[in-house]
Amino acid sequence: MHCHKVLSSGHTTHKDSKGHLSRISSQSGNQNKSCSCCEASGSLIMTSLLCIALLALVLSGPTVAFVPNGGDASTHVSITGTAVLQKVTETCRAVAEAAGHEFKPTGSSPEELVKACLGPTATGEVSGAKFHSALQEIYIQNGLVDRDFVNSAPHHFNSEAFLEGRSLIMEGMVGIKANIREDNFKAARETLGRVLHTLQDFYSHSNWVELGYTEPYINLIRPDLPLENLADVNTATCRDCARGTCPNAILPNILKEKILTSGYMGIFSAAKPQGKCSHGGGADLTSTAVPRGGINKDERRSDNVALHNAAVNAARAASLQLLEEIRSAAGNHAFLRMMGIARSSVVCFVIDTTGSMSDDIDAARSEVYKIIDSKRGTQDEPSEYILVPFNDPDFGPMIRTTDPDKMKKEISKLTATGGGDTPEMCLSGLQLALTGAPASSYIYVFTDAPAKDIVLKDTIVALIRTTKSTVSFFMTGSSRRRRRSLRAASFEDYKELALASGGQSIQVPKTQLPQATPIILDTSTSALVTILQRARNPGKQETFPFILDESLQNITIYITGTSITFTLTNPAGVSQSHTEANGKLGTIQRVGNLMRIRLNADKQTGTWQINVISNQPYTVKVTGQSVITFIYNFVKPFEGPHPGYAVLSGRPPAGQPASLMISVMGWHGPSSLNVAKVGLVTMSGPATVSNSTMTDMGNGDILVTIDVVPEGEFVIAMNGTDKVSNSEFQRQSTTQMSVSKVNIQAVVDSSVEPGKVFKLPFSVMTEGTDGQYNIGARNDKNFPMNYPNSLTLTTGQYSNNTLTITPPVNTSSGTDVTLTLEAKSHTGVDSNYIVLRLSVVTKITDFVRPLCDVVSVLADDCPKTVSQCKPFMWELSANITDENGTGIESVSLLQGSGTLSYTRLPAPFTQAHYNASCCSQIVEFVAVDKAGNVGKCYYSIAPSGGSPALTLSLPIWLCLLVSAFILKP
Repeated sequence: MHCHKVLSSGHTTHKDSKGHLSRISSQSGNQNKSCSCCEASGSLIMTSLLCIALLALVLSGPTVAFVPNGGDASTHVSITGTAVLQKVTETCRAVAEAAGHEFKPTGSSPEELVKACLGPTATGEVSGAKFHSALQEIYIQNGLVDRDFVNSAPHHFNSEAFLEGRSLIMEGMVGIKANIREDNFKAARETLGRVLHTLQDFYSHSNWVELGYTEPYINLIRPDLPLENLADVNTATCRDCARGTCPNAILPNILKEKILTSGYMGIFSAAKPQGKCSHGGGADLTSTAVPRGGINKDERRSDNVALHNAAVNAARAASLQLLEEIRSAAGNHAFLRMMGIARSSVVCFVIDTTGSMSDDIDAARSEVYKIIDSKRGTQDEPSEYILVPFNDPDFGPMIRTTDPDKMKKEISKLTATGGGDTPEMCLSGLQLALTGAPASSYIYVFTDAPAKDIVLKDTIVALIRTTKSTVSFFMTGSSRRRRRSLRAASFEDYKELALASGGQSIQVPKTQLPQATPIILDTSTSALVTILQRARNPGKQETFPFILDESLQNITIYITGTSITFTLTNPAGVSQSHTEANGKLGTIQRVGNLMRIRLNADKQTGTWQINVISNQPYTVKVTGQSVITFIYNFVKPFEGPHPGYAVLSGRPPAGQPASLMISVMGWHGPSSLNVAKVGLVTMSGPATVSNSTMTDMGNGDILVTIDVVPEGEFVIAMNGTDKVSNSEFQRQSTTQMSVSKVNIQAVVDSSVEPGKVFKLPFSVMTEGTDGQYNIGARNDKNFPMNYPNSLTLTTGQYSNNTLTITPPVNTSSGTDVTLTLEAKSHTGVDSNYIVLRLSVVTKITDFVRPLCDVVSVLADDCPKTVSQCKPFMWELSANITDENGTGIESVSLLQGSGTLSYTRLPAPFTQAHYNASCCSQIVEFVAVDKAGNVGKCYYSIAPSGGSPALTLSLPIWLCLLVSAFILKP
């Protein structure tokens, strides 16, 4: 335990258990209260929930470590998951305390954590899907370091590449902070996953723990601190280990002198400098060269149990340090948004602003106002609003905000000008929305004309499939227009795009548009799930069964098409026809080509049926609100020293079994569900479900292998039982997918500097017909690119080439660029795509952290007895300095329930002032400069002998004690 130490200089230096330093002037009139032990910090206290959650993660599988992802041996995932869950929990608690409400999760599952984190407004159904998706993105990128950079020493701290490895961490942290500032959270998560892998590997691949260190090497994430005592290339570091595994092969003088080294790794060569340690293992060719053996602690073996456990613990603590650095720079709310902790879906409007759209804009404006006013302060309030206007030839800019009043103001500015009902830049605006909005967003397009930029259609389909966002079109123009050629656009293109995304294509007269927009209120809600969606073209009579479970609320059926009749029947045999607007089963609303059936609240669980009769094309979709849902990715295995699974960016390969990684979630996490069947269902053909085999990967993850993939477009269907209500459930994905014989591979290996040419190598291969294949590439920022227009492919062989992209010099640091690369056969029969994200990051030379100097504390009025503290206040003033730096960007409260304000003084000074109730005895705030460097101020007025926070310490010690036992063999 560390307390304040009074120095002879007349200042008090404070160092807490996090290593934060502040100078406290002796001008304080309350010196006797400043000497409080830092363990009283609320951000350091783990509640019993966190204990349970950490133990659950530890117990989820054997403690073999530093294997990437896939199965119970996913300890890179375990280390990352434990650290992220702990840091999210700490952040949620801090936000709750600042808002003045309790943080009381009802259990240890991520779903229950999300609900507690969202606070008292989360009274309805709250889904953990976004949090799960965010975690999966981090885990996936963490694992891909072992595939994409298998032979890169810096990415794994192999071969004594310490400076280079630290540079990768620094570059990544700068990029993450810049991405968060620009609200590019997906790019930040992906970089975070890769950086955490490299940081964690340091503790397994170096001799840090052999040197006796138990705490993380903070210098790895502090560029202002040097890496010291590194072995040079001529220093021998290991003795020979003939049998390959020895308890400690490191030379005694290396250990005595605390010299830092790491094992050399040779995937293709056994060469290494004389006397150097090897990484070890079957894939390391250098491990057979004297000195033989290896020092990696990736997996627990009988000879390295203690070292392995020490490496795991150090890697976890280091991950927490890095996450705390990012949280401090971003602020609590932005950090939680990056982690997918949000109330509900993002709502995005793409609006045609040409002259004929005046009435449509009024309807869209009215709907936005209705959403904002009816959902403000509830669990259904959108977590973000996005607006993208388009005209001709202009489109954008994309306006995004979490402030509902700002969105009201922005949409009130929209006016219809120019053009008419001629084709516009609709798909360009939609491209901006798909690349700017988070994955799984709901996007609503208002237009009265076909797309002028129809050439973007394939790109839009690729983005829809990658982001899994749902796009609905509100079309008010004439449907009598016909294509003038195969390349000419029509409203049919919008209908195809809506169907591909699982959205609606609603065609109505302008006068009836306000009656169609309630669908936006239906879908801009929390915990929305799809139970069934089918399309028939041409139309025919067909009965569609679907299962409703106990968890479902606000169930709505949508039927789009013309000349349609239907009959809806519940499990008890009660029916309602299309002619009964207010029947025994629900209420029917008809507008344009849309029929909306809202089921009554007293719905029956079990199998329902809807019989549809029409000879015209139609779609049927059934949705509801429920915590029971799933997320998925198509994956493929990769081999190497640490095999795992990689997410497919494009379409799955034709003629091969398909592999899916599915994560399920329910009332109390995956343990409350029993998944019975997962398969692929054709959208437009016969309702056949492909056979599959399922492998439980732990923690709610299921590897699904489908032997035969359906031809044409398909979706994923899942059935199972909810153990909480003992009712059968049915869920379906919305985004359509199909297979391809074309494969594209490309890896983004670094960030991009403004004004610099970035080279992206890529490879294309076909298992189909060889010959000429057209290459197309687009990016959402319209940065200049160069690439070959075509490649000649030979069946079964990769053809390699390079694309270059150059961001302009004035590109903002943190800009996220979405690049879509496509290969299509010259006949157009087969194609595939890959979607990549590039972060534009300005090179940083300022690594000096802001300094905090606490100059005065007025707390004399605070009583010694906590029970009497309520009427009294205390305050603190501090000077924040950014000497020789870029200037202070922000000052924000990290811990404490008081009020923090700050005033910018002549450079390089900023003055901060804090006042709070004497009941809130601890304050911690952060200053972030424009380069993302973080400085912290911490102060406590708690009496040294009896901080109330210390009374909560018993569960902490119990948790740590139990965790220690579990981590031992």
